[in-house]
Amino acid sequence: MSGDHYFSSVPGSEWKPKRIEVVLAGRPFEVTTAGGVFSPDHVDGGTEVLLRTVPEPPPSGNLLDIGCGWGPIALTLALASPNATVYAVDVNERALDLVQANADQLHMPNIIACRPEEVPDDIEFAAVWSNPPIRVGKSELHGILHTWLPRLEPGANAHLVAAKNLGADSLQRWLESVLGPGFAVHRIDTAKGFRVIRVRRR
Repeated sequence: MSGDHYFSSVPGSEWKPKRIEVVLAGRPFEVTTAGGVFSPDHVDGGTEVLLRTVPEPPPSGNLLDIGCGWGPIALTLALASPNATVYAVDVNERALDLVQANADQLHMPNIIACRPEEVPDDIEFAAVWSNPPIRVGKSELHGILHTWLPRLEPGANAHLVAAKNLGADSLQRWLESVLGPGFAVHRIDTAKGFRVIRVRRR
């Protein structure tokens, strides 16, 4: 896709990095962001709801942030589980540069920032956290989730956040229909117009 969308592979806007102050895992940090990525000025409201809702991630194993942006979810996973490997996945090259820079600056060597095709095919995930790219379009979004959610380890959970007015309830129904009996799909929280959906592999 062309233009300056956060789901573009190469954003069209000029590279102008900036520093912002954020709170992750209850601690203040200064991180680098830039235009052309999702929510460059602050932690998005949906992401905040997700991070307040999710349980602690597994202490080890492979963890996944789908659509990492500049990295608030991946950084939180790495803070909570320093012995885990956190895959921060995005198609946006600027987002990957930013999350890697933030991981390096905050001394989080367990974060791997990469494009989807760079994740080894044989890896399963002990947890998935994501504020998925709803605005990329329903067909593309469904393809993304149908690619990654079946890669949960048995008994593992994915937690997704989506805005109610952008189709969170229909997304939940679609997940229930397409994933089948091997997965349990539940809405576990509603706050500030957002739904948090848990997908558990049985």
